[in-house]
Amino acid sequence: MSDAVAKEVILAIDDAPENLDILKNILVPEYTVKGAVNGPMALKIAALQPPDLILLDLLMPEMDGYEVCRRLKANPATEEIPVIFLTAQDTLLEEAKGLMLGAVDFLGKPVMPQQLLMRVRVHLNQARRCKSREGKLKRRIEELEAQLRARDKT
Repeated sequence: MSDAVAKEVILAIDDAPENLDILKNILVPEYTVKGAVNGPMALKIAALQPPDLILLDLLMPEMDGYEVCRRLKANPATEEIPVIFLTAQDTLLEEAKGLMLGAVDFLGKPVMPQQLLMRVRVHLNQARRCKSREGKLKRRIEELEAQLRARDKT
């Protein structure tokens, strides 16, 4: 990605700073990575400067990943941000619960760098396509409304 193009922003949320360092080492060459060590901090960061994607640890003190995801999806400013759970709790039940809360993916720890990069790319590409379609649809609606207003004036 060229320096002239802004890198997409990923918010990594994990209570273990060493895990945040691992994620940054994997992702920084291609993305801007912000880190948060707890849920409340992550929710503030996401609301003030919504990232393009969130990597979310499941097991954290004070507010677990499920609650963070629930709050992200309940906030209109953050509800569309793709969330990928990263967790050592890699069971079908945990995965199902995360997906039901609105996460787009669920990866077990320890993370495999290539798998993480591919999943991040896939979900960012999908989010970009969705935003593009929404933009086209919004422009088309505006065009049709303008045509209706012009027709009504005649």
